[in-house]
Amino acid sequence: MTTTLFTPATLGKLTLKNRVVMAPLTRSRAIGNIPNGLMEKYYRMRADAGLIITEGTSPSPNGLGYARIPGMFSDAQVQGWRRVTDGVHQAGGKIFVQLMHTGRVSHPANLQQGTRILAPSALAAPGEMWTDSSGQQPLPIPVEMSEADIALTIAEYTAAAKHAIDAGFDGIELHGANGYLIDQFLNTVSNRRTDRWGGGSDTVREAAVREGSPAVAAQNDEDAQARRDRSIENRIRFAVEIAKASAAAVGAERIGMRISPYGVFNGMAPDAEMDAMYERLIAELNAIGLVYIHVVDHSSMGAPEVSPALKAKIRASFKGKYILSGGYDLARANADLDAQRGDLVAFGRPFIANPDLVQKLTNGKDLVAPDFNTFYTPGEKGYTDY
Repeated sequence: MTTTLFTPATLGKLTLKNRVVMAPLTRSRAIGNIPNGLMEKYYRMRADAGLIITEGTSPSPNGLGYARIPGMFSDAQVQGWRRVTDGVHQAGGKIFVQLMHTGRVSHPANLQQGTRILAPSALAAPGEMWTDSSGQQPLPIPVEMSEADIALTIAEYTAAAKHAIDAGFDGIELHGANGYLIDQFLNTVSNRRTDRWGGGSDTVREAAVREGSPAVAAQNDEDAQARRDRSIENRIRFAVEIAKASAAAVGAERIGMRISPYGVFNGMAPDAEMDAMYERLIAELNAIGLVYIHVVDHSSMGAPEVSPALKAKIRASFKGKYILSGGYDLARANADLDAQRGDLVAFGRPFIANPDLVQKLTNGKDLVAPDFNTFYTPGEKGYTDY
């Protein structure tokens, strides 16, 4: 039987009415970092999707890096999100919250008092960030996380997962992509630690120039491989521990993870061990039993292509559902689903200006182009007025 975007699917214990996923889209409408009625209307309007994944939502006051993004750590935030999930469920939809800690991609002007900008290493991300108080500002040098900071942050993710279920969400997506905190631990550009949470230069450098007997050369090769394996194990540890703790708290069938191999957003860069690292991460997530993996591919917007070989390996080895993403239209989505390259397909920007995207895809109607000037501005314009 041919599988298309409109074929129902299962996701853990959920039945999805179609395979269209609304991708997470930061829209910066959460005034005071609290979800509101405008956001409820926005998500309810898009409940025809088989699955909605919300905008990035911080599990910690330290992770509210952008202006007006929501959190999942206060009673008011849980109540605000409950309004959103009630609206989506009443409209027949299913909704996961994306937990996103911005880490070093942050500015003090966007944070509450008493917070800190944390990261694996004290290395500033490139570029600038919008602040409502002072306009564009350079990204500052973050504080290198201590063992206590790491333990507290994992606990914050766990608490946020519980809050999400209390708020009525059907599940949680852990944002391990696009240069945010989990990805900052995965990537050698941002993680220069030499302890059990990092793969810094001492652990990833190649063995010294091989000289002497074949036995010495063989030992050097063995030592270099051991260092690479240790680097991978250490870099994935933060992602794995968050996934384990979240799954233990609310059930692995409610937890997915978004990853971005070969991504360059927020200053990330690939390294020689990238494929091996993601293969190891997938093996660990399989052991935990995560319900899906959501693979970011922004090559359609000019980013480097994700290795097709790596995507094929992830697809073949991951036991849960695989969410495709990256500039899809109806024909390409149906072709990749029917070829079993993935199980669900995420659409991002098309959903911004087309709340009725599923109907338009079903009926072959033209899509409205979004207004880029209103992507991150407060208010209804460019948000709920399409």
